[in-house]
Amino acid sequence: MRSLLVIELHTTSEKAAGGEARPNPMTHKETPVYILKSNGYQMRRAEDAEQAEKHLSDVDAVILHMPLDAVKVWGPRITKLRGLPILWWCSAEAAALSAEYCESDIPIDGLLGPSMGEWELHWALHLAEKQRMERQQWKLERKQLEARLEERKWIDMAKGILCKIKNISEAEAYEVLRKQAMNERKRMVDVAANIVKVHQLLQDMK
Repeated sequence: MRSLLVIELHTTSEKAAGGEARPNPMTHKETPVYILKSNGYQMRRAEDAEQAEKHLSDVDAVILHMPLDAVKVWGPRITKLRGLPILWWCSAEAAALSAEYCESDIPIDGLLGPSMGEWELHWALHLAEKQRMERQQWKLERKQLEARLEERKWIDMAKGILCKIKNISEAEAYEVLRKQAMNERKRMVDVAANIVKVHQLLQDMK
């Protein structure tokens, strides 16, 4: 992981969160682009969405240098465009402007800071990639679970309708659905959904 994109948002506010004075502006040598470039990384920089989108296909990770409330907006936006590790650059300014941020669901995979050395940066980025992969796997498993629950809902509803109409048990209703799905070469959930929708349509016509 050698090519990085830093997205920096600057605020014109004179006060940090909580009314405290903002830290002094960073010098050039304190910026994330300078620090990361000095440690051997190929750097891209963006200040808006248009610039960021141009660079996303060429980088291995994204560094967000901004208050955490802005991170919450940018994280999902980047993930939607490309699955990359997302890290927050915790400078004194960004931390001060995030002092009152209290939400726990922050869409980042890791944390970087100006005091980190070469190997600290290396391992932070390495672990962020691992965290990104785990986050993607968790999202996939959640999506699959939600799909199974949705399928189970349609099947249970269809079984209930069949039990009532045919005066049969749930086991028998399940077998009816299974055989119908085999005969029509369809998924059982599709057969169940059709039964439920037709039944609801007939009920609405009464």
